[in-house]
Amino acid sequence: MGAGDGPRGRVSAGLPRHRLRVTALAPTMVLGPGEARHLHVLRLRPGDEVRVFDGQGHEARATLAELDEGRAVLTLGEPVSGAAETPFPLTLGAALLKGDKLSDVVRAATELGVAQVQLLVTARADVRDIGPQKLERLNRVAQEASKQSRRAVVPPVLAPVPLAAFQPAGQVLVAQPGAAARVAEVVAWHAPLTVITGPEGGLTEAEVTALSARGAHAVTLGPRILRAETAPVALLGAIAALGQ
Repeated sequence: MGAGDGPRGRVSAGLPRHRLRVTALAPTMVLGPGEARHLHVLRLRPGDEVRVFDGQGHEARATLAELDEGRAVLTLGEPVSGAAETPFPLTLGAALLKGDKLSDVVRAATELGVAQVQLLVTARADVRDIGPQKLERLNRVAQEASKQSRRAVVPPVLAPVPLAAFQPAGQVLVAQPGAAARVAEVVAWHAPLTVITGPEGGLTEAEVTALSARGAHAVTLGPRILRAETAPVALLGAIAALGQ
C-alpha cells in the first residue's frame, strides 16, 4: 500500500482546530445542510477530527463520519475538560445603544466570559426597544464569539427590560464616571457578579442612586470619559485582568 492509500483521517495529538455547535452531545450527531456546507468550505473529509460543544458547558472531540451536500454525520469522542469560565456566573446589564454598537458589545462580552447579557432600557437611551430579528442576530453574534474564543458556553442575550425592573444577581458593579471606587477594590468572587453600563448619555444620578440603594457599587473606569460601547469592554476587561 502506498503512502497516499488508506484512510485519510487526521487525528491530532492536540485538540482539533475546528469547533462546531451542536444541539446536544450524543453518540451520533447529524448536522444539516448549512453546517455541511461549512465543513466543505473548511475542506474537511470523513475521518477528520473536530470539536463539538453544546453551548451549555459541555465539549468533546468528534470524528466526521459522513459528509455530503445535504448533511454531515459526526461520531462522539472523548470529552474535553478545562473550559475557561469564571468562578461564578458573570452577567452584563447593558443599556440599549444606537446602530450596531450592541453587536460589538455582545461579541467582546462573550470573549471576556459573561454568562448572559441582559439588555436594559434606561432613562437617557435613544433606543427604547429592539425587534425580535435584531435580538436573534445578537444571539448569533454571541454564538460565533463563543466558538471563536473556544468557550463551551454560549451566553444568551435577553430581551430588554426597564432598568428599574432588572433584578441583578450577586454583587453588582455600576460603571459611573467620577466614582471613588476602582474595580479591584470591590470585586469579590464569592457569588455571582453583575456589571451594569449605561447608554450614550450615561446613567442618570437618580438611576445610580437607586442601584446603590439596592447594594450596587459605583466604580470608576479611569479619568477619561469612555464611549457607551467601550465602557462594558473596559469594565469586563478590568475584571478579567484580576485573573478570574
